[in-house]
Amino acid sequence: MSKRSRNRGRNVNGIVVVNKPIGGSSNDVLQRVKRLYGAAKAGHTGALDPLATGVLPICFGEATKFSQYLLESDKSYRTRVKLGIQTETGDREGAIVEQRPVNVTRSDIESVLERFRGPIDQVPSMYSALKHNGEPLYKLARQGITVERPARRITIHRLELLDFEGDEVVLEVDCTKGTYIRTLAEDIGIVLGCLGHVAELHRVKAGPYTEHQSYTLEQMEEARDGGGHEALDQLLMPLDTSVSDWPQIKLGVNSSFYIMQGQAVQVPQAPSEGNVRIYGQEASETGEEVYRFLGIGEIDDDGRVAPKRLIQQPS
Repeated sequence: MSKRSRNRGRNVNGIVVVNKPIGGSSNDVLQRVKRLYGAAKAGHTGALDPLATGVLPICFGEATKFSQYLLESDKSYRTRVKLGIQTETGDREGAIVEQRPVNVTRSDIESVLERFRGPIDQVPSMYSALKHNGEPLYKLARQGITVERPARRITIHRLELLDFEGDEVVLEVDCTKGTYIRTLAEDIGIVLGCLGHVAELHRVKAGPYTEHQSYTLEQMEEARDGGGHEALDQLLMPLDTSVSDWPQIKLGVNSSFYIMQGQAVQVPQAPSEGNVRIYGQEASETGEEVYRFLGIGEIDDDGRVAPKRLIQQPS
């Protein structure tokens, strides 16, 4: 991972899970981490608002080929909702739009939460990054422009009340991609009749990655200062962890060769459909079975494993 790529940076391959601090954009964090690693190529896998903290996987090199699957993965959040106040942006950074008294019980909240579990339709906030005629909605909102936004179907897999005291509610949410926690907080407040907004937001999980696997920027800087790029590389997750919940296929030496040439191969007992992780057997003088990750594939109409996105193998 120390090889230079045309003087643009190191050829780094893998995923580092960053614990994003409050303030600044996800792109700010990406650029800082990319500089720390001296990496030639990097990308994040789903933006967090400046107010938000928590899990932000960053893909380097060949791992960027799988970033779209992390973007599409489920997420989990912990949020503190302030009741009684609605803001322009749906979080504490927006101007106050309306205030109402808070006269709700824990039982009231539990009853309302039940209405938001499972598949629901959600109208994105005007302060989201979704685009209207090529322009991000939040830019239009800052100009005082409001446009019609179609509701989107999302699924709330889990919505749990962790704490309730006074006018503050702490929730944990497991949800599909495209879920806006600010909008969820606003909608819950509206149904409760007292309004609400997000006061704090922390992402605890993104796809297969959890906050327990994450590193703060300060920890990463300490690693770099103590052991250079070699120490930072020890923090990287392998490429295949990005699709660790997919079925795996192990190919022999010959099938591995053909799949790397872009050809579909027949594999006994392969799944009947869907995406798969592909591992290829390496030739071994000792006869030991050694497999390396080749990339991802999908089952074609003939039941064969067809390559979909393969990684460059070390020479």
